Amino acid sequence: MQKIIKGGFLSGYRTYMISAAGIISALVAYAVGDTDIFVTLQTVFTLGGIFFLRKSNETKGKK
Repeated sequence: MQKIIKGGFLSGYRTYMISAAGIISALVAYAVGDTDIFVTLQTVFTLGGIFFLRKSNETKGKK
């Protein structure tokens, strides 16, 4: 039960999951015609930047 409460195997990956969901939703919105290519690329680059900023701020095993 504690594993479920603490997030299980996805604990610590919330930022990655939110970024991935945002990128996918931006691509789907473009595919169905809700947005144009410029808005889609702006969203993808912004969420990709958040993903890589989070990745670069990890401790990389140091404590």
